[in-house]
Amino acid sequence: MPTLAKTGNEAMAEAMRQINPDVVAAYPITPATEVVMIFSQFVADGLVDTEYVAAESEHSAMSACVGAASAGCRVMTGTSSQGLQLMSEILPIVSALRQPIVLCEVNRALSGPINIHCDHSDTMAVRDFGWIQIFSENAQEAYDSVLQAVLIAEDEKVRLPAMVTTDGFIISHCMEKIETMEDDAAKKYIGEHKVKNSILNLEKPITLGSLDLQDYYFEHKMPVVEAMKQAKDVIVKVGKEFGQKFGREYGLLEEYKLADAEFAVVALGSTCGTTKAVVDELRNNGLKAGLLKVRVFRPFPGEEIAQALSKVKAAVILDRSDTYCNQGGQLYTEIRSAMYEAAKKPLLANYIYGLGGREISLEGIRQIYKQLQECQSSGQVIHFGVRE
Repeated sequence: MPTLAKTGNEAMAEAMRQINPDVVAAYPITPATEVVMIFSQFVADGLVDTEYVAAESEHSAMSACVGAASAGCRVMTGTSSQGLQLMSEILPIVSALRQPIVLCEVNRALSGPINIHCDHSDTMAVRDFGWIQIFSENAQEAYDSVLQAVLIAEDEKVRLPAMVTTDGFIISHCMEKIETMEDDAAKKYIGEHKVKNSILNLEKPITLGSLDLQDYYFEHKMPVVEAMKQAKDVIVKVGKEFGQKFGREYGLLEEYKLADAEFAVVALGSTCGTTKAVVDELRNNGLKAGLLKVRVFRPFPGEEIAQALSKVKAAVILDRSDTYCNQGGQLYTEIRSAMYEAAKKPLLANYIYGLGGREISLEGIRQIYKQLQECQSSGQVIHFGVRE
């Protein structure tokens, strides 16, 4: 496989080129602009067969994506932060219509104050809209996950939209070495798009977007619920098959030196790479430290997380966003809920960190593990790294 130097945005755009979607509709926003900008150059150069729609807003972009998907097209787009929020009116419509649109989302803080750097508040704000959510630790995972997302979303047991996320600037604009597929191998892996329903099929007319009141609205939401349940097995299956073909296997979670760990950090995204370096260091100094990386946030792997943490003494859940509910961040509150019925569970603490791109350093992670060893009770919510 070719080895290339790519930023996270370039890696996502390269995956999109190899997928060669029928339609991409997008509106630029920092730090996701480059994903669709680079892809638009592929369109201009004739490297893909894609119909590229330069929309006047993110709301219009996602609306155009819905129309194209409803016509039977394979559809992709990209956005970030306020752009994702402007799309938010349309996002639950996409999942309700069971359209397998794939979105390249670059995690960025929500305004206000205005900020263009990384945290997870934008992605977390739309976590309950029926979209699969996959977090990437680095550019390699971003590339691999975008390819896998197409197969996951289009699987007959799922038929739900999916977003693959990277951390803004940390991954999106930083260059690293990645392995990519040959174009022929990627095309074979993705396969031909199978049209399930099309509003343009006059021989089999369908109605989409109709009014649905109290008589059947509840029942018509249930397929999304069931599809999200089915998605867990499909994500694992696709990740294993990817590993067999290309040597990099993926799942819902990644356990890093967790098997015999006494103290664990649980995290999403690029912070996992920083934490792995600290885990290695602490292990060399005799501390049984471990990391649980949550790769898939939707569907939420609650049972799997509870099992993975069942043997550790204490765990810190790192959240790069806040719920403002005074009960902790999104990842923490969901893990605490998942652990509620567990026979064996560690002491749990929540560290909310890195809002607006505030750096989390190796020393910061060392401090977290040190404080974790001193943890005597569950339920602490700490805003870590705030200046006094």
